[in-house]
Amino acid sequence: MRASEMVPVSELEREDAAAARRPADGSWPDDQPAAPLLEMLDASVFAGQPVPDRPWHVDDLIPAGTVTGLSGDGATGKSTIALQLGVVTVAGGYWLGRSTARGACVYLTAEDDVDEVHRRLDAITRGMEVELADLADLKIVPLAHRDALLASAEPRTGILRPTPLFAALDQRIAEVGPALLILDTKADLFGGDENNRAQARQFVGMLRAQAIRHHTTTLLLDHPSLGGLASGTGTSGSTAWNNSLRSRLYFERVKDETGKEPDVDARVLRLMKTNYSRSGDEIKVRWDGGIFKVPTTSSGNMFTRHAAEEAADQVFLDMLAAYEVEGRNVGPAGPTYAPTVFSKDVRSNALGRRGLADAMNRLFAAGRICVEEVGPPSHRRKRIVVSGRRGAE
Repeated sequence: MRASEMVPVSELEREDAAAARRPADGSWPDDQPAAPLLEMLDASVFAGQPVPDRPWHVDDLIPAGTVTGLSGDGATGKSTIALQLGVVTVAGGYWLGRSTARGACVYLTAEDDVDEVHRRLDAITRGMEVELADLADLKIVPLAHRDALLASAEPRTGILRPTPLFAALDQRIAEVGPALLILDTKADLFGGDENNRAQARQFVGMLRAQAIRHHTTTLLLDHPSLGGLASGTGTSGSTAWNNSLRSRLYFERVKDETGKEPDVDARVLRLMKTNYSRSGDEIKVRWDGGIFKVPTTSSGNMFTRHAAEEAADQVFLDMLAAYEVEGRNVGPAGPTYAPTVFSKDVRSNALGRRGLADAMNRLFAAGRICVEEVGPPSHRRKRIVVSGRRGAE
Protein backbone atom coordinates (compact mmCIF):
# COMPACT_ATOMS: atom_id res chain seq x y z
CA MET A 1 0.00 0.00 0.00
CA ARG A 2 1.31 3.45 -0.89
CA ALA A 3 1.88 5.97 1.86
CA SER A 4 -0.85 8.21 0.45
CA GLU A 5 -3.43 5.41 0.40
CA MET A 6 -5.08 5.16 3.80
CA VAL A 7 -7.53 2.39 4.54
CA PRO A 8 -10.98 4.00 4.86
CA VAL A 9 -12.95 3.45 8.02
CA SER A 10 -16.23 1.69 7.36
CA GLU A 11 -19.52 3.43 8.12
CA LEU A 12 -20.18 0.93 10.91
CA GLU A 13 -16.83 1.71 12.50
CA ARG A 14 -17.56 5.43 12.22
CA GLU A 15 -20.92 4.98 13.97
CA ASP A 16 -19.36 2.90 16.73
CA ALA A 17 -16.59 5.45 17.24
CA ALA A 18 -19.07 8.32 17.32
CA ALA A 19 -21.22 6.46 19.84
CA ALA A 20 -18.20 5.91 22.06
CA ARG A 21 -17.54 9.65 22.11
CA ARG A 22 -21.17 10.70 22.70
CA PRO A 23 -22.09 11.89 26.24
CA ALA A 24 -23.82 9.40 28.53
CA ASP A 25 -27.23 11.01 28.03
CA GLY A 26 -26.91 10.47 24.27
CA SER A 27 -26.98 14.14 23.34
CA TRP A 28 -24.46 16.84 22.51
CA PRO A 29 -24.60 20.34 24.00
CA ASP A 30 -25.70 22.92 21.42
CA ASP A 31 -22.30 24.60 21.45
CA GLN A 32 -20.33 21.35 21.47
CA PRO A 33 -20.38 19.63 18.05
CA ALA A 34 -19.41 16.00 17.74
CA ALA A 35 -15.65 15.54 17.59
CA PRO A 36 -14.46 14.46 14.14
CA LEU A 37 -12.84 11.08 13.72
CA LEU A 38 -9.18 11.53 12.83
CA GLU A 39 -7.61 9.25 10.26
CA MET A 40 -4.27 7.75 11.28
CA LEU A 41 -1.42 6.40 9.17
CA ASP A 42 1.17 3.89 10.34
CA ALA A 43 4.69 5.13 9.56
CA SER A 44 5.56 1.57 8.56
CA VAL A 45 3.67 2.03 5.28
CA PHE A 46 6.63 4.13 4.09
CA ALA A 47 8.90 1.06 4.28
CA GLY A 48 10.11 0.00 0.86
CA GLN A 49 8.43 2.93 -0.88
CA PRO A 50 10.48 5.32 -3.03
CA VAL A 51 10.88 8.75 -1.47
CA PRO A 52 8.92 11.19 -3.64
CA ASP A 53 10.81 14.10 -5.20
CA ARG A 54 9.91 17.54 -3.90
CA PRO A 55 7.82 19.28 -6.59
CA TRP A 56 8.77 22.86 -7.46
CA HIS A 57 7.00 25.46 -9.55
CA VAL A 58 10.17 27.55 -9.73
CA ASP A 59 13.28 25.55 -8.99
CA ASP A 60 14.35 26.01 -5.33
CA LEU A 61 12.26 29.21 -5.00
CA ILE A 62 8.54 28.47 -5.21
CA PRO A 63 7.43 25.01 -4.00
CA ALA A 64 4.49 23.50 -5.87
CA GLY A 65 1.15 22.75 -4.26
CA THR A 66 1.31 25.35 -1.50
CA VAL A 67 1.41 29.11 -0.83
CA THR A 68 4.43 31.36 -1.36
CA GLY A 69 4.51 35.04 -0.45
CA LEU A 70 6.07 37.74 -2.64
CA SER A 71 6.44 41.13 -0.98
CA GLY A 72 7.74 44.39 -2.35
CA ASP A 73 7.24 48.09 -1.86
CA GLY A 74 4.89 49.99 -4.16
CA ALA A 75 6.29 50.68 -7.66
CA THR A 76 9.18 48.25 -7.10
CA GLY A 77 7.86 45.92 -9.79
CA LYS A 78 6.54 42.89 -7.90
CA SER A 79 3.36 42.79 -10.00
CA THR A 80 5.47 42.82 -13.14
CA ILE A 81 7.73 39.94 -12.10
CA ALA A 82 4.65 38.01 -10.95
CA LEU A 83 3.03 38.52 -14.34
CA GLN A 84 6.31 37.52 -15.99
CA LEU A 85 6.08 34.27 -14.02
CA GLY A 86 2.54 33.78 -15.31
CA VAL A 87 3.70 34.20 -18.91
CA VAL A 88 6.66 31.83 -18.43
CA THR A 89 4.37 29.26 -16.81
CA VAL A 90 2.11 29.28 -19.88
CA ALA A 91 4.68 29.81 -22.64
CA GLY A 92 7.64 27.92 -21.19
CA GLY A 93 11.14 29.07 -20.40
CA TYR A 94 12.92 30.43 -17.35
CA TRP A 95 11.75 32.92 -14.73
CA LEU A 96 14.61 35.18 -13.69
CA GLY A 97 17.01 32.42 -14.68
CA ARG A 98 15.21 29.59 -12.87
CA SER A 99 13.56 26.55 -14.44
CA THR A 100 9.78 26.81 -14.20
CA ALA A 101 6.90 24.33 -14.37
CA ARG A 102 4.48 24.53 -17.29
CA GLY A 103 0.70 24.84 -17.20
CA ALA A 104 -2.18 27.28 -17.16
CA CYS A 105 -2.16 30.34 -14.90
CA VAL A 106 -4.88 32.39 -13.22
CA TYR A 107 -3.82 35.98 -12.44
CA LEU A 108 -6.19 37.76 -10.06
CA THR A 109 -5.44 41.46 -9.75
CA ALA A 110 -7.27 43.80 -7.41
CA GLU A 111 -4.84 46.68 -8.09
CA ASP A 112 -4.59 47.10 -11.87
CA ASP A 113 -7.34 47.53 -14.42
CA VAL A 114 -7.51 45.60 -17.68
CA ASP A 115 -5.71 48.30 -19.69
CA GLU A 116 -2.73 48.28 -17.32
CA VAL A 117 -2.51 44.48 -17.47
CA HIS A 118 -2.60 44.75 -21.27
CA ARG A 119 0.27 47.24 -21.30
CA ARG A 120 2.39 45.07 -19.04
CA LEU A 121 1.71 41.92 -21.01
CA ASP A 122 2.62 43.69 -24.24
CA ALA A 123 6.02 44.65 -22.83
CA ILE A 124 6.63 41.22 -21.31
CA THR A 125 5.73 39.25 -24.43
CA ARG A 126 7.87 41.49 -26.64
CA GLY A 127 10.80 41.02 -24.26
CA MET A 128 10.27 37.26 -24.19
CA GLU A 129 9.64 36.97 -27.94
CA VAL A 130 6.25 35.41 -27.19
CA GLU A 131 3.00 36.10 -29.02
CA LEU A 132 0.05 37.37 -27.00
CA ALA A 133 -2.14 35.13 -29.16
CA ASP A 134 -0.37 32.11 -27.63
CA LEU A 135 -1.39 32.99 -24.05
CA ALA A 136 -4.94 31.62 -24.04
CA ASP A 137 -4.06 29.65 -20.88
CA LEU A 138 -3.21 32.83 -18.98
CA LYS A 139 -6.54 33.72 -17.39
CA ILE A 140 -6.94 37.24 -15.99
CA VAL A 141 -9.41 38.04 -13.20
CA PRO A 142 -9.63 41.88 -12.97
CA LEU A 143 -11.11 43.04 -9.66
CA ALA A 144 -9.80 46.61 -9.41
CA HIS A 145 -13.36 47.89 -9.91
CA ARG A 146 -15.04 45.85 -7.15
CA ASP A 147 -14.89 44.48 -3.63
CA ALA A 148 -12.15 41.87 -3.87
CA LEU A 149 -12.24 40.32 -0.40
CA LEU A 150 -11.72 36.57 -0.42
CA ALA A 151 -12.26 36.27 3.35
CA SER A 152 -13.72 38.46 6.08
CA ALA A 153 -13.91 38.24 9.85
CA GLU A 154 -17.17 37.61 11.67
CA PRO A 155 -17.93 40.63 13.89
CA ARG A 156 -18.87 38.59 16.97
CA THR A 157 -16.29 35.79 16.95
CA GLY A 158 -13.50 37.25 14.82
CA ILE A 159 -13.30 33.93 12.94
CA LEU A 160 -12.27 34.38 9.32
CA ARG A 161 -14.76 33.07 6.77
CA PRO A 162 -14.45 32.72 2.99
CA THR A 163 -16.62 35.10 0.99
CA PRO A 164 -18.84 34.27 -2.02
CA LEU A 165 -16.03 35.66 -4.18
CA PHE A 166 -13.69 32.98 -2.82
CA ALA A 167 -16.24 30.34 -3.80
CA ALA A 168 -16.50 31.86 -7.28
CA LEU A 169 -12.71 31.85 -7.64
CA ASP A 170 -12.59 28.27 -6.41
CA GLN A 171 -15.04 27.28 -9.11
CA ARG A 172 -12.95 28.99 -11.80
CA ILE A 173 -9.82 27.23 -10.57
CA ALA A 174 -11.64 23.90 -10.79
CA GLU A 175 -12.60 24.70 -14.40
CA VAL A 176 -9.17 25.90 -15.55
CA GLY A 177 -6.93 23.58 -13.53
CA PRO A 178 -4.04 26.08 -13.35
CA ALA A 179 -0.50 25.18 -12.40
CA LEU A 180 -0.20 28.66 -10.87
CA LEU A 181 -2.57 31.08 -9.11
CA ILE A 182 -1.31 34.65 -8.60
CA LEU A 183 -3.15 36.81 -6.06
CA ASP A 184 -2.37 40.54 -6.24
CA THR A 185 -2.44 41.79 -3.42
CA LYS A 186 -3.06 40.62 0.13
CA ALA A 187 -4.22 44.05 1.31
CA ASP A 188 -7.15 43.92 -1.13
CA LEU A 189 -8.06 40.27 -0.57
CA PHE A 190 -7.74 39.78 3.19
CA GLY A 191 -10.62 41.23 5.20
CA GLY A 192 -9.29 40.63 8.68
CA ASP A 193 -6.82 42.22 11.06
CA GLU A 194 -3.32 41.86 9.65
CA ASN A 195 -1.90 41.83 13.17
CA ASN A 196 -4.26 39.09 14.35
CA ARG A 197 -2.20 35.91 14.52
CA ALA A 198 -5.15 33.54 14.30
CA GLN A 199 -6.70 35.31 11.31
CA ALA A 200 -3.36 35.38 9.48
CA ARG A 201 -2.99 31.63 9.93
CA GLN A 202 -6.59 31.04 8.91
CA PHE A 203 -6.17 32.98 5.67
CA VAL A 204 -2.96 31.24 4.64
CA GLY A 205 -4.50 27.90 5.65
CA MET A 206 -7.54 28.61 3.51
CA LEU A 207 -5.32 29.33 0.50
CA ARG A 208 -3.14 26.28 1.18
CA ALA A 209 -6.16 23.99 1.39
CA GLN A 210 -7.33 25.39 -1.95
CA ALA A 211 -3.89 24.81 -3.50
CA ILE A 212 -3.81 21.22 -2.25
CA ARG A 213 -7.38 20.55 -3.36
CA HIS A 214 -6.77 21.79 -6.90
CA HIS A 215 -3.11 20.70 -7.24
CA THR A 216 -2.02 24.25 -7.91
CA THR A 217 0.64 26.64 -6.61
CA THR A 218 -0.37 29.99 -5.10
CA LEU A 219 1.72 33.16 -5.15
CA LEU A 220 0.38 35.79 -2.74
CA LEU A 221 1.65 39.33 -3.33
CA ASP A 222 2.01 41.74 -0.42
CA HIS A 223 3.26 45.18 0.60
CA PRO A 224 5.78 45.31 3.46
CA SER A 225 5.09 47.50 6.47
CA LEU A 226 7.27 50.48 7.35
CA GLY A 227 8.99 48.24 9.88
CA GLY A 228 9.50 45.55 7.25
CA LEU A 229 11.04 48.11 4.89
CA ALA A 230 13.32 49.53 7.56
CA SER A 231 14.52 46.11 8.73
CA GLY A 232 14.99 44.76 5.22
CA THR A 233 12.81 41.73 5.96
CA GLY A 234 9.86 42.78 3.80
CA THR A 235 7.35 41.58 6.39
CA SER A 236 4.09 43.12 7.55
CA GLY A 237 1.58 42.39 10.29
CA SER A 238 1.75 39.39 12.60
CA THR A 239 4.70 37.00 12.50
CA ALA A 240 2.10 34.33 11.70
CA TRP A 241 2.19 35.44 8.04
CA ASN A 242 5.86 34.58 7.71
CA ASN A 243 5.52 31.41 9.82
CA SER A 244 2.51 30.10 7.90
CA LEU A 245 3.96 30.56 4.40
CA ARG A 246 6.11 27.70 3.13
CA SER A 247 8.29 30.13 1.17
CA ARG A 248 8.61 33.92 1.11
CA LEU A 249 10.31 36.14 -1.45
CA TYR A 250 11.20 39.82 -1.10
CA PHE A 251 11.68 42.03 -4.17
CA GLU A 252 13.47 45.28 -3.44
CA ARG A 253 15.53 48.10 -4.88
CA VAL A 254 19.32 47.98 -4.56
CA LYS A 255 20.65 50.69 -2.24
CA ASP A 256 24.07 51.61 -0.92
CA GLU A 257 25.01 52.22 2.72
CA THR A 258 23.62 55.76 2.54
CA GLY A 259 20.22 54.54 1.33
CA LYS A 260 20.68 55.87 -2.22
CA GLU A 261 20.12 53.86 -5.41
CA PRO A 262 23.30 53.77 -7.53
CA ASP A 263 21.27 52.16 -10.33
CA VAL A 264 17.57 53.03 -10.36
CA ASP A 265 16.85 50.08 -12.66
CA ALA A 266 18.51 47.48 -10.40
CA ARG A 267 16.48 45.13 -8.22
CA VAL A 268 17.16 42.02 -6.16
CA LEU A 269 14.83 39.11 -5.39
CA ARG A 270 15.71 37.56 -2.04
CA LEU A 271 14.59 34.20 -0.67
CA MET A 272 13.78 35.26 2.89
CA LYS A 273 12.15 32.09 4.17
CA THR A 274 11.84 28.54 2.88
CA ASN A 275 10.84 25.23 4.42
CA TYR A 276 12.23 23.09 1.64
CA SER A 277 15.53 24.52 0.38
CA ARG A 278 18.34 26.85 1.40
CA SER A 279 17.28 30.35 2.42
CA GLY A 280 19.39 33.41 1.70
CA ASP A 281 19.59 32.98 -2.07
CA GLU A 282 19.18 36.10 -4.16
CA ILE A 283 18.73 36.93 -7.83
CA LYS A 284 19.90 40.29 -9.17
CA VAL A 285 17.88 41.72 -12.05
CA ARG A 286 17.54 44.96 -14.03
CA TRP A 287 14.55 46.75 -15.49
CA ASP A 288 14.95 46.73 -19.27
CA GLY A 289 12.26 47.76 -21.73
CA GLY A 290 9.29 46.91 -19.53
CA ILE A 291 10.54 43.63 -18.07
CA PHE A 292 13.07 42.45 -15.51
CA LYS A 293 16.07 40.54 -16.84
CA VAL A 294 18.96 38.70 -15.24
CA PRO A 295 22.27 40.17 -16.48
CA THR A 296 24.72 37.66 -17.97
CA THR A 297 28.21 37.79 -19.35
CA SER A 298 26.91 36.66 -22.74
CA SER A 299 25.15 38.79 -25.32
CA GLY A 300 21.80 37.19 -24.45
CA ASN A 301 19.84 37.32 -21.24
CA MET A 302 18.48 34.75 -18.86
CA PHE A 303 14.87 35.52 -19.70
CA THR A 304 13.97 34.48 -23.23
CA ARG A 305 13.63 30.75 -23.44
CA HIS A 306 16.30 30.20 -26.10
CA ALA A 307 18.87 32.42 -24.40
CA ALA A 308 18.14 30.88 -20.99
CA GLU A 309 18.59 27.34 -22.27
CA GLU A 310 21.86 28.21 -24.01
CA ALA A 311 23.15 29.85 -20.83
CA ALA A 312 22.11 26.87 -18.68
CA ASP A 313 23.75 24.42 -21.10
CA GLN A 314 26.98 26.42 -20.94
CA VAL A 315 26.92 26.44 -17.13
CA PHE A 316 26.59 22.65 -17.14
CA LEU A 317 29.47 22.25 -19.60
CA ASP A 318 31.67 24.67 -17.68
CA MET A 319 31.05 22.83 -14.42
CA LEU A 320 31.66 19.46 -16.07
CA ALA A 321 35.03 20.73 -17.33
CA ALA A 322 35.91 22.19 -13.93
CA TYR A 323 35.08 18.96 -12.12
CA GLU A 324 37.19 16.98 -14.59
CA VAL A 325 40.17 19.24 -13.89
CA GLU A 326 39.56 18.78 -10.16
CA GLY A 327 39.43 15.00 -10.57
CA ARG A 328 35.80 14.71 -9.48
CA ASN A 329 33.48 12.50 -11.52
CA VAL A 330 29.75 13.07 -11.85
CA GLY A 331 27.32 10.56 -13.24
CA PRO A 332 23.88 10.16 -14.83
CA ALA A 333 22.33 8.67 -11.67
CA GLY A 334 23.00 7.68 -8.08
CA PRO A 335 24.96 9.58 -5.42
CA THR A 336 27.07 11.38 -8.07
CA TYR A 337 24.04 12.50 -10.09
CA ALA A 338 25.41 15.57 -11.87
CA PRO A 339 22.46 17.99 -11.43
CA THR A 340 22.31 17.30 -7.69
CA VAL A 341 26.06 17.67 -7.21
CA PHE A 342 26.29 20.81 -9.36
CA SER A 343 23.28 22.48 -7.72
CA LYS A 344 25.17 22.55 -4.40
CA ASP A 345 28.11 24.36 -5.99
CA VAL A 346 28.15 28.18 -6.10
CA ARG A 347 29.43 27.95 -9.68
CA SER A 348 26.00 26.66 -10.78
CA ASN A 349 24.81 30.28 -11.11
CA ALA A 350 21.79 29.41 -8.89
CA LEU A 351 20.21 27.31 -11.64
CA GLY A 352 18.94 24.66 -9.28
CA ARG A 353 18.65 20.90 -9.70
CA ARG A 354 15.81 20.89 -12.24
CA GLY A 355 17.38 23.56 -14.44
CA LEU A 356 20.65 21.63 -14.50
CA ALA A 357 18.80 18.37 -15.21
CA ASP A 358 17.04 20.04 -18.17
CA ALA A 359 20.42 21.26 -19.46
CA MET A 360 21.95 17.78 -19.07
CA ASN A 361 19.09 16.19 -21.00
CA ARG A 362 19.41 18.72 -23.83
CA LEU A 363 23.15 18.14 -24.03
CA PHE A 364 22.67 14.35 -24.12
CA ALA A 365 20.03 14.71 -26.86
CA ALA A 366 22.35 16.94 -28.89
CA GLY A 367 25.23 14.47 -28.51
CA ARG A 368 27.41 17.05 -26.78
CA ILE A 369 27.93 14.86 -23.71
CA CYS A 370 27.90 11.09 -23.20
CA VAL A 371 28.40 8.43 -20.54
CA GLU A 372 31.50 6.28 -20.25
CA GLU A 373 32.52 3.54 -17.84
CA VAL A 374 35.77 3.90 -15.94
CA GLY A 375 37.64 2.02 -13.23
CA PRO A 376 38.87 -1.55 -12.82
CA PRO A 377 36.67 -4.48 -13.92
CA SER A 378 35.75 -5.21 -10.30
CA HIS A 379 34.54 -1.68 -9.67
CA ARG A 380 33.22 -0.15 -12.87
CA ARG A 381 31.39 3.15 -12.58
CA LYS A 382 29.72 5.55 -14.99
CA ARG A 383 30.60 9.18 -15.48
CA ILE A 384 29.53 11.96 -17.79
CA VAL A 385 32.10 13.37 -20.19
CA VAL A 386 32.11 15.79 -23.09
CA SER A 387 31.66 13.85 -26.33
CA GLY A 388 34.97 13.20 -28.07
CA ARG A 389 36.91 13.27 -24.82
CA ARG A 390 36.41 9.65 -23.77
CA GLY A 391 39.09 7.83 -21.89
CA ALA A 392 40.51 10.76 -19.98
CA GLU A 393 41.32 9.76 -16.38
